[in-house]
Amino acid sequence: MPELFSALRPALRPVLLGVTAQLTTATPPVAAQAPAPAPRVDVARLDYGLQARSLADGVWVVEGANDDFSVANGCNIINLGLIATAEGTVVVNTGTSRLHGQQLRALAERTTGQRIARVVHLNLHPDYFLGNQAFADVPRLATPVTRAGIAREASAYETNLYRLCGDWMRGTETLAPDADLAVPTGGLGALTVGGRAFDLIELGGHTDSDLVLIDRASGVAFVGGLVFVQRVPTTPHARVERWLQSLDRLQTLGLRTLVPSHGPVQIGPERAAEGIAQTRRFLQWIDRSFSAWAAQGWDMNEVLRAPVPEEFRQWAAFRTEYVRNVAHLYPIYEQKVLNQARSQARGLR
Repeated sequence: MPELFSALRPALRPVLLGVTAQLTTATPPVAAQAPAPAPRVDVARLDYGLQARSLADGVWVVEGANDDFSVANGCNIINLGLIATAEGTVVVNTGTSRLHGQQLRALAERTTGQRIARVVHLNLHPDYFLGNQAFADVPRLATPVTRAGIAREASAYETNLYRLCGDWMRGTETLAPDADLAVPTGGLGALTVGGRAFDLIELGGHTDSDLVLIDRASGVAFVGGLVFVQRVPTTPHARVERWLQSLDRLQTLGLRTLVPSHGPVQIGPERAAEGIAQTRRFLQWIDRSFSAWAAQGWDMNEVLRAPVPEEFRQWAAFRTEYVRNVAHLYPIYEQKVLNQARSQARGLR
């Protein structure tokens, strides 16, 4: 591919005066909100140290480490939700392993004093559903697109997490969601459990189906992987343009409390807006930078050596996740440039 770029470069490359300097700057962020204490993980006892923190009447978050998967954190890097209803507790996502799910269920029952009524999965990634064995007797809901994605990729997820997480994964096998959440594409759906009403919005960009669940009574919004706070986003299924459109939609909702799957909960409208803005700044920088570097014919090694704004370098998991961002996304931008070059070359004939 480098040789092809070199041959086609005169026909396709715009003049990018000053672009490199522009790409390494970012809008100064709002002062960071202090994160909640990380769970006190006991590796020897395989104890996740899960705690439920109240966000509103009948709504709790169970926070994971704002980090990458590791044995040291039990591979618990996800924020999970508990919502009490008159019928029982709604659990939002189930964690990374059978053991994670078991400890989550025990915590949920202690916290709410209720049985579990439903499980809701917000996307197809493994930390959203690999705790499902602990909820085998409970309806487990997801969008049709997420259910299809889990069926397609669960085996690979299991293999990868056994490698990364070791003994924490003992006995873990996929138990898939077993019921559809039907949400109008791009529209507003609803779910009622035990008299408690939830708004559902199916967006996309982080994955092909990113479900947002908003508790109407409290205004607490579980936004899944659409928003990462003080952490570099994961991108194995990402489509940046669609993701940015989804963030624009989230911004219009005027959220009061935003629970990302990864990173500190954002409490208050200003903080919620800033959480969305953080992910937007990163994706916009990726889009501008990768577009420009692909147009200049850079290879992946050159991209990895290029400067990255200090804000992003300070985020959790930067060292490992940004390398994966480049591997996942940069070939897409290279292909775009190649397609443009071919189109222009045909036009010159």
